[in-house]
This record gives sequence, C-alpha cells and structure tokens, in this order.
Amino acid sequence: FPVFPRNASIPARCCPAFGTLYNTNTFETFKSCDKKALLDKEANEIWESIKSGAALENPMLLNRFLLLTFADLKKYHFYYWFCYPALCFPDGIEITQKPECLGDRFSLNQIQALQKAYDDLCQEEGVTALPYFLIKYHDNSVIISLLKKWDGFFQDQGEKVTVGVYDPCNLSQYPGWPLRNFLILAAHKWGSALQRLEVLCFRDRTMQGVRDITHSIIFEIKLPEAPLGPDCPKAVGWEKNQKGSMGPRMVNLSECMDPKRLAESSVDLNLKLMCWRLVPTLDLEKIVAAKCLLLGAGTLGCSVARTLMGWGVRKITFVDNAKISYSNPVRQPLYEFEDCLSGGKPKALAAAERLQKIFPGVSSEGYNMSIPMPGHPVNFSEVTMAQAQRDVAQLEELIEGHDVVFLLMDTRESRWLPALIAASKRKV
Repeated sequence: FPVFPRNASIPARCCPAFGTLYNTNTFETFKSCDKKALLDKEANEIWESIKSGAALENPMLLNRFLLLTFADLKKYHFYYWFCYPALCFPDGIEITQKPECLGDRFSLNQIQALQKAYDDLCQEEGVTALPYFLIKYHDNSVIISLLKKWDGFFQDQGEKVTVGVYDPCNLSQYPGWPLRNFLILAAHKWGSALQRLEVLCFRDRTMQGVRDITHSIIFEIKLPEAPLGPDCPKAVGWEKNQKGSMGPRMVNLSECMDPKRLAESSVDLNLKLMCWRLVPTLDLEKIVAAKCLLLGAGTLGCSVARTLMGWGVRKITFVDNAKISYSNPVRQPLYEFEDCLSGGKPKALAAAERLQKIFPGVSSEGYNMSIPMPGHPVNFSEVTMAQAQRDVAQLEELIEGHDVVFLLMDTRESRWLPALIAASKRKV
C-alpha cells in the first residue's frame, strides 16, 4: 500500500523516487530473506518500464529503490538495508571524453541560459525538478525538452546528442547513480542509431543563499554496439554498511526512545546544569562513579540513599538485618504501608528494590545480615559462631568492593567493627 499520497508536496528542486519497503517481523527473517530475489524483482520492474515505454513518459520509474527493515522495539534497535537497483551492460561503458566542470566548458551566458531553460520547463510541467531531460546548446542559447520528445528534438542525427541527468553526486570525476538506468534506456531505445552520447550531470545547489550549477560535470560516452537482449540485464544495488562491506546498517535510538535511558540522560543533564551554575569546579564524574555502601537502611539510610541518587551515584548497596515495622514508613521514605504486612519485608532488600523503581538507572543491592558488635556475645554455639564469622567475612568483602562507607546504624557499638575494617582498607 502507498505510504505517501500521490499528490504529496515535494520540496523545491527535489525529484521523487518510488520504492518498496519490506519490513520483517524477526531478525532471523531479516537475515535469511533472499536479497537477490528482492533485487531481481525491482530490477525487472525497471526493465519492464523501459521495454513498455512507460519510463519515457515517467522517467522517475528508472529510479526505484527498496528498503529492507527490522525493528527491535524492545531495545530500540532499527536495522535497515537500502537497495538502489541499477541495470548493468554486459561489457561496461567506455568514457570517450573525461568529465570536466561545466564552468570550464560553458560560458557564463550559456550557464545562465541553461538554468533559466531548466526552471522554465519545470514550471511548465508543474514539477519541482526533472530527473532526465534533453539539451541543445549553441553559443549563447540553450534549449531543453522532455525525454519523451526525443525523436522530434533530435531530428538531425548528425548533430551532437546531449542529455541532462539531475545528479545528487558531488564527486568531480564521477557521475551519480541515477545515470546507470538511463543509459540502459538509451541503449535499448536508440542504441542502433546512437553511438556516442554527451551527458551533462546537472548539479543544483544553494550555498550561502546563492544558487549555483557551475560545479555540474559534462562528459562523453560510447554506448555498446551489441544490442540488449529481451531478458532483464544483470542488476546490482545493495548498499554497503559503515564498515564498507555488504551488510545492513543499524541505528540505536534507545537514547531518545527508551524511557530508562531518557531518565538517565535527564538526571545527568540536571546535575551538569546545577554544577555549572553553583560549583563549576566540582568533579561530577568522580561522584557519579563512586560505589557507596550504606550500613543501615533506616531513617538515615533512606535519606542518604535518596540524596546520593540525586547526585547521580549509580551504585548503592544496603546492609541491614531488621524488618519494616508499622512505624517506619512515615519516617523512612523508601517504604510503604504494604511493606509492613505479613511481618514486614527485610529493610535492605526492600530499600534496594525501591531505588530501582524510583530510578531504573541505579544499580542497588540489599544484604539482610547482622554486624557483630562489642559486648554482644556470639559464642553461644558453633552455629552462632560460624554465622558471625560469615557475617564478618561478608562485611569485609563488601567494604573492600566499595569506595565510600556510610555508618548509618543506631548504636555506637554497631559502628565500631565497620569503622575498623574501613580504616584498615583506607576507605572513606
């Protein structure tokens, strides 16, 4: 089905191109689909328009394209592969006169006459641009006409035949891709009576408000003597990727479409704005990269965690052995009433989970464990002794793996061992 209406507005000095979009449902289908069959199908449509004469009436049919796509809507990765089918001559094309700049070949009067004649014909036909056109030029005059008027325009076969191609290429020694299919059309329709053809690659650009066509190129080619057969010529056209090899391209739009990535970029932008206005010399990257260990997930722990997130800290770990009681949610902002039901959730685990909900970009963990304290015996049994040893080992491992340790417990005794371990490991 058509994506755009036929009467859609076209930007100034632009030629429309007709194409086909092949959207696949899975990445496996995208990779395994028959690329050659897709190319051959589009090439056959171009060849049929040449044989039937439809391309003379509507030269835009020569510039078909196809687009193979797959959209990974979970990761916001969009894969695409363009194909611009171009029919090929069996033995290639011989350039008998090297390309030269139009400004070096035409006089200023001829260039102005060419531009005016082109604009007048576009206005007469009611189009913004003509993809292909016929040209006759003399000392101070230029006449152009439509492709379908070839026979009447070049009645005298003895005079030089010049055609214009609206060229998107900007290389000074090479024509653009749209010329290829036109040469197949010329060889098929007039090849028996036409051996040499002068081609003007019409390049229309505006720089600093000034329109210019002097960088257009003009050259001469020799068409093959052997006539084309009835079958569609070999076609090429699949585009190379960024690496210069045959393969699809991929654009990652997660930065502007993934809500989680949008949240991350918004937080970072807000922090940079605050630092720029208040503390321009602050090393914000060091703060964001800090790994913070919060010993205690109560009133202090909840408030410190929210403040750390506000400053962009991405790694926060909680340690606590208590469960959420009914009196906690009113003072500790990371908990809700539902967290108190059925005996209450472990504070460390609930706090880590809530941080993920508040800001998905944070990496938060919770450890439901006790911290051995002076004056609190643990040698009641082998079981309690072994558990205390495991708690100390895990606490030492956690402190080792973090940059900053916050002692947010209620009692001085509970802060003694973590402070001792942190000091021995030179942690903040």
